[in-house]
Parts: sequence; C-alpha cells; structure tokens
Amino acid sequence: MFTKSIPNMFTLGNMLLGMLAIIMALEGRYSLAAIMVIVAMLLDGLDGRVARALNAQSEFGKELDSLSDIISFGVAPALIMYLVSFPELQPGLAWVVTALFPMCGALRLARFNVQKGAPGYFVGLPIPAAGGVAATLSLFNKDISAVYCAAAMVLLSYLMVSTVRYPNFKKIGLPKKAVVYTPIVVIAAVVLAVAFPDQLSKLIFIPLLLYAAYGLRQNIGRALRRKRRDENETEELYRPKR
Repeated sequence: MFTKSIPNMFTLGNMLLGMLAIIMALEGRYSLAAIMVIVAMLLDGLDGRVARALNAQSEFGKELDSLSDIISFGVAPALIMYLVSFPELQPGLAWVVTALFPMCGALRLARFNVQKGAPGYFVGLPIPAAGGVAATLSLFNKDISAVYCAAAMVLLSYLMVSTVRYPNFKKIGLPKKAVVYTPIVVIAAVVLAVAFPDQLSKLIFIPLLLYAAYGLRQNIGRALRRKRRDENETEELYRPKR
C-alpha cells in the first residue's frame, strides 16, 4: 500500500512547491519563486517514472498530477510574471494575459488526459515547459519590456493548446533500484536552488526556451513542406500533357 503511494508523494511535493512559489512571489522573492517552479518540474518528471518503476500507475495519480500541474506551472508562473513584469502594462491587458496562461494550461492538461498523443511526442507544448519558460523569463524583466513579456506569454499560451509536436522525454524509464536515490536527487536540487536561485533560474531558462522554440520551428517547417507539396501537385495537375 505504501509503495503505491510513493508516486503521489512526488506529485504532492510538486503541488507544495507551486504553492511556495506563489507565496514567495507575493512576498517579492521572485528568484526563489521561479526556482520553486523549476524544482517542481523535477518532481513532475519523477512521479511518472517512479510510478512506472514501481508498477503503481493509476487514474487517481494521473488526475492528481494534472491538478498539481495547473497550480505549479499554470497559476504560479502567471502570478510571478504579473507581479514582476506586468505592473507597467495597462491593467486590463495585464489581467487578460495573466488569466489566459493558466486557462490554456488547463485546456492542455484536459486534452492530454482524454486524447492519445502521437507516439514519442506531446501534442502542444507541455505545461511544465511553458511554466518554466514563463517563470524564468520574468527574471529578465530589466532587460525585456513588459510588452514583449506579455507577447511571450500569449505565444506560450497558444503553443500549449496548439497541435505543434514536442519530443516526449517522459517515456525514458527509471530503474527500480534507482527509486531509493530519488529523494537524494530532490534534496540536492532544492539545496542548489536555494543557494543559487537567480543564477540557476536564468541558466535553466535557455534549454527551456530552446525546447519551446524547437516545436514551433518543426511546425513551421512542416507547413512550408506541405505548401510546396501542394504547389507541386497543382503544377503537375495543370501541366500540359504531351
């Protein structure tokens, strides 16, 4: 019975870090708030792997994971961005953009729960990646204007509900023997995060941004190839026969 509950502990840890991120953001500790979102991403990546390693997967765990994700990667990053970057925006615009992000995240999670994705891919940008980009992007508020941050949030919101394909790394398994070491990994990550919140958050921003941009680039490439194929078919159809 205890073994079956272990993956849910990771999921609840994810939710706890999301709540801590919200509290820290309200207290003005934005770097720590952003890093809590990043560590929550680690727990989110581990809960499914631990569940598969222990053969403890369940519908309950799946639903709990979605509820945790909407807090940690939907509400928390949107609030961080709102408090850090959006005070310069017109209030109505700031409210709409802030609300749009978790709403699209919720739609993304609901679709993931009821629809089968392409093998090896996620359909739409996963909400943990979108939340990670948003939370860490907010730390560049001195270098990036509020308008660009708002545009980035709208783009991330769109990518979550889009049909853009992103590589799925969650299927990479975790050996059963390695489960015992996962708490050590989490504790080490938290220690590093608390010790170097600002530097670590900005460093992690780069791979997250590249992941978000990768799917968009692939989608544009597919659209261009489809357009060329349609043009070639049209040209072939109307080409005079000899």
